Amino acid sequence: MMNNILRSAHSGWRYVVLILLIIAVAQALAGFFGKKAYTEGNRKLNVFTLISAHIQVLLGLALYFLGDWFKMDSSTPVGRYWKMEHLSIMIVAVVLITIGNAKSKKVADAVAKHKTISIFFGIALLLILVAIATMVKSDPSRSFFGVS
Repeated sequence: MMNNILRSAHSGWRYVVLILLIIAVAQALAGFFGKKAYTEGNRKLNVFTLISAHIQVLLGLALYFLGDWFKMDSSTPVGRYWKMEHLSIMIVAVVLITIGNAKSKKVADAVAKHKTISIFFGIALLLILVAIATMVKSDPSRSFFGVS
């Protein structure tokens, strides 16, 4: 029962994270290339993106350790993906989001803030998209947007 709740929450929350991350990267790139001011709206979007990513990691870790994911056979592509690749790629992505948000706070220049967010959040977004593509390749029961 708890495993199903966690799985549904983790599965649904990914869309929140992905949408916020895409919007944050797009705004940061627009701010960087357009040399725009860094607004309170930008700051809030970046913090909401950070918080949503942290919630997703906590849900994922709870699902991983309360379920049987860590017991999977890592010699198979599916087991290796879920046991090691997914976990490590997603944690690295959230660490990048966290570092990018923290570094952007320390920069005074608005364009540099946008640049910092676009680099760190952008790399995190690329990692997440690579992890999704790898999931589809490793686990035939999955599609890009969820279980098929």
